[in-house]
Amino acid sequence: MTIRDVLAQPRPTLSYELFPPRTPAAESTLEETMRALAATRPDFMSITYGASGTTRGASRGVVHRLAVEHTVPPLAHLTCVDQSRAELIEVIEAYLEDGVRDFLALRGDPPQGQTDWRPHPEGLLYASDLVALLREVAHAHGIDDLSVGVTAFPAQHVVPQYRQMGLDVFRAKQDAGADFAITQVFYEVRQFTSLVTDARAQGIHLPVIPEVMPLVSERRAIRAEQLTEVRIPSELFAGLEAARDDDEARAVGVAHAARLSRDLLDAGAPGIHIITFNQHRAALELVDAMGLVRD
Repeated sequence: MTIRDVLAQPRPTLSYELFPPRTPAAESTLEETMRALAATRPDFMSITYGASGTTRGASRGVVHRLAVEHTVPPLAHLTCVDQSRAELIEVIEAYLEDGVRDFLALRGDPPQGQTDWRPHPEGLLYASDLVALLREVAHAHGIDDLSVGVTAFPAQHVVPQYRQMGLDVFRAKQDAGADFAITQVFYEVRQFTSLVTDARAQGIHLPVIPEVMPLVSERRAIRAEQLTEVRIPSELFAGLEAARDDDEARAVGVAHAARLSRDLLDAGAPGIHIITFNQHRAALELVDAMGLVRD
């Protein structure tokens, strides 16, 4: 059953985001996290993919372990960054050979030290091109049960000068064959509802799964804002800043994420996708607060 099939069911989905480890210590932490999160019986876990294919082998390894050792459906990220069309086809075919049927197609951010987006000379320009390529490669191998996700941007959508351009990009992804979307990080439910309402009005009907990040420290909040360029609500940052220890800071972040998640589900979100930073404690506390652990 693909993510597209799961989203057709009436109950909300539960999923997590992981990233491939770069050190033996990180490998051990990731294994512990995967075991803990798998116990909540999520619908899937997504695995990020480094710029320029820097984590290609590691990402594929995590995907395989999730599916085989933990029996959790993996959502494999792919990006257009610094890869030719031929290289992308090679990666897609390797995942298909491993039995992967769920992909998240992203344009990707410029590599570190590069300020503007420049495609590979023989590569793809947009995420919609990657969606189309995934469909093309799968079809060439006789695979019809492919499920392709894309990203959506609620925080940017409420900025007037970005709104229509963002919707046009979203529509192009749907037209290319996307099945669902996962948002990038945001912190206010109105940002999500505004995006979904405007998208529906323009004929974009993809299910949109909100991504939620339980912030566990002031330092993590500062770093998240730098990476995502999404401003953190002042009251959340103040609470993290005032926390006396790690446990109190984590409780502040989890409480905010739980309120946001409940409001999102009440507003019709089809599920919750939790950023974990390969740490399971805050993610499990958030799931428990939402009551989303599977029987």
